[in-house]
Amino acid sequence: MKIAVWDTYVTKKDGALMHFDILVPEELDERAQIYHYGQQYLSTKGQQGQALASEECRFCHIEQATPEIISAIEAKGYFIIEMQGCK
Repeated sequence: MKIAVWDTYVTKKDGALMHFDILVPEELDERAQIYHYGQQYLSTKGQQGQALASEECRFCHIEQATPEIISAIEAKGYFIIEMQGCK
């Protein structure tokens, strides 16, 4: 499965920066849905309501998914890779 990687930066409620990638199936290009996935993830981190739109979340590239990523995408539609400030 090929996936699209959306590079995402969000300012947390305390002012710190979160950097994470939203991975979705390659054919998904509906930005509102991708942003929704990002908001779902932010809610799990206590960061609901933080800005997440075109300035914070941009298409980066296409790559081949690993089995772990494929399983997650099949289960919930997306996968998050935490890069910085997500813990």
